[in-house]
Amino acid sequence: MEQEILINNTISFVKKELKNTEAGHDWFHIERVFKNAVLISKDEKVDIFIVSLAALLHDIADPKFHDGDETIGPKKASEFLNNQKVDSKTSKHVINIIKHISFKNSLEKNSKKFTSKELKVVQDADRLDAIGAIGIGRCFHYGGFKNRQIYDPKILANLNLSKEAYQNSDAPTINHFYEKLLLLKDKMNTKSGKKIAEKRHHFMELYLKQFYEEWNGLL
Repeated sequence: MEQEILINNTISFVKKELKNTEAGHDWFHIERVFKNAVLISKDEKVDIFIVSLAALLHDIADPKFHDGDETIGPKKASEFLNNQKVDSKTSKHVINIIKHISFKNSLEKNSKKFTSKELKVVQDADRLDAIGAIGIGRCFHYGGFKNRQIYDPKILANLNLSKEAYQNSDAPTINHFYEKLLLLKDKMNTKSGKKIAEKRHHFMELYLKQFYEEWNGLL
């Protein structure tokens, strides 16, 4: 019962914090990741309480909206968990998940890595929301938010981005498919995540085929 109350308190906190956030990283994104994480957890031996808290708090202060500062999110989450009197072991695990969940961190070479079964579940849940129909919608919405071109045939995707280059990229939105979205299927950690990702990946491939045919006046 106490855990249920805490989850509800966390939901209220996140909704309030993300009230005016860009639509691709708003409460509805969090809710989808939370639902995906719970779904994946059914087939994994994980602590569902830690998974739930981490899924709900993983984007409480996305660095891309805070001048790249990666310390704000973990700090906000830590303060909230401390105020809720969550035990230190659970809190530390949740904060570590928040610190290591991001795709861009996988581009960082020779960095000290944290891993856990719970991280793998939440990471898959987050990555699933970046692909498929919703992933496409989020991708173009963010591109519009940043006033980026949709596509420029002369600007090729960079398949060897460093973390810094990824963070500072202002390439056309279509490039993001090749620099991140189409790579996620093979980066899934769990059996359930991989299965769901296959279907969403295929949808993106169909979308890109249609996009290029329309762009080139073939349809």
